[in-house]
Amino acid sequence: MRLQLSDLIYLSPELTLVIAAVVISVLDLVLPNKINRTILGWLSILSLMISAGFVLYYMRLLNLSEDPLLPVELLNLSYRVDDFANLFKLIFLVGTIFVLFMSIGSIKKEEIQHRGEYYYLFLPATLGAMIMASSGDLITLYVGLELLSITSYILVGIKKSSVKSNEASFKYVVIGGIASAFILYGMSFLYGMTGSTNLTEINQALQLSDGSFALLIYVSFFLIIAGLGTKIAAAPFHAWAADVYQGAATPVTAYLATVSKAAGFAMIFRLVYLVYLGVGGQQQDPIFLDFFMIILIIAASAMIIGNTLALKQRNMKRLLAYSGVANAGYLLVPIGIGLHSPVPHSSNFSEMYFYLIAYLFMNLGAFAVLMAIERTTGNSELKGFAGLYYRAPFTAFAFVIILLSLAGLPVTGGFIGKVFILLGALQVKVYWIAIIMILTSVISFYYYFSVIRQMFMRTNFEASTDKLNLTTPISITIWISTAITVLLGFFPNYVISYVHEIFNLFTDFLML
Repeated sequence: MRLQLSDLIYLSPELTLVIAAVVISVLDLVLPNKINRTILGWLSILSLMISAGFVLYYMRLLNLSEDPLLPVELLNLSYRVDDFANLFKLIFLVGTIFVLFMSIGSIKKEEIQHRGEYYYLFLPATLGAMIMASSGDLITLYVGLELLSITSYILVGIKKSSVKSNEASFKYVVIGGIASAFILYGMSFLYGMTGSTNLTEINQALQLSDGSFALLIYVSFFLIIAGLGTKIAAAPFHAWAADVYQGAATPVTAYLATVSKAAGFAMIFRLVYLVYLGVGGQQQDPIFLDFFMIILIIAASAMIIGNTLALKQRNMKRLLAYSGVANAGYLLVPIGIGLHSPVPHSSNFSEMYFYLIAYLFMNLGAFAVLMAIERTTGNSELKGFAGLYYRAPFTAFAFVIILLSLAGLPVTGGFIGKVFILLGALQVKVYWIAIIMILTSVISFYYYFSVIRQMFMRTNFEASTDKLNLTTPISITIWISTAITVLLGFFPNYVISYVHEIFNLFTDFLML
């Protein structure tokens, strides 16, 4: 099934980013040095908005009540334009838009000499994430993963004059390369057992295989989940996160914590449900139920380890890194409970997607505040937040809402998202993971409230007398993130019902 010229229209979101990346990179080369490279940032944002417009257009076509368009399958199912992919693409594009928007006027030339490259490198990274969301084949999945990974390595080390940035980039390249090798090795087992790289064909072949392949199926799953667990920074594969988050430029850290992590979950969801669901179902104890347990064990360890390590952090970037480890655990729960029985827990995608939206804006708001603190104090230590209420009361108020949402307190998007996941776990009677969710959320109150304590009860530090250095894009990002966090808390049903309306696990995703 060759790719026809008429098929390219369905790749408009991806092609927009490809063309924009090429054009902006050429502009960066030909523009005189005296011209401010901020214009390249605005052009990158514009291209992302156009791409998001195409995604929304195809979502509308796929869900027209009168004459809906069937999911588009290109190159023998290796690339698929469906509601699953489009929903994730919106998260990737919106997250990248805000990361670039925060960067406008905040990136100092002495920190990042090649600001043009900084802006347009986010485009191929986001393109890689979009390919991961739409892939129905191991090869395209891996191509998207590496496109995202390699550009992320460059972005982490783009502050060439910073020793911490160089160290972070080196660690990220080494650990990321090892993780990619694990994933590729696991995929090679799948290809060796089935003779195919198509996800649906692999699943059909594995379900028809005899028990002699059982050990190799386990090995392939362990290798892939270890590699992807590293990509999403889920314990015990999280060791790189704190150092990389601390060393990278703050907008890049925000990108890793939101867009890159979301892309990892899109890939996990694809592989788990298209490759491993139903494997060994003819046996008394199906193999795929063991995979459910493995995912939940990783989720539990991520929640426990992430929240525990965050307790002793005095650097905000490191604290948010371990918070991200814990949240990776919360986001893995819906994937795990969906495999608890032979019939998938069909609302698990909407539970995960809702919390991903809440997590996106909670982190964007948190990193935007952190950028303002760094511009004022020159570092990302917790003591930089001392007396924030007295310096910028409205910003402090917005940050309190974001922190309460991260902690999971009513009535915020983070609270509602955790409640949906918790109720899903209780529905399938996985009580132990529900208990761990509750206990670890309680633990998280301590370190989130330690930041609030700094803002309202600490005024003895020299930084507390400095006026907060806020740019207009940072302020707008903070308030949009806060507003959406509150709205998600008060009106969650609008998002949940919309996802339920346009996405069906059986007909839209499993390619039945």
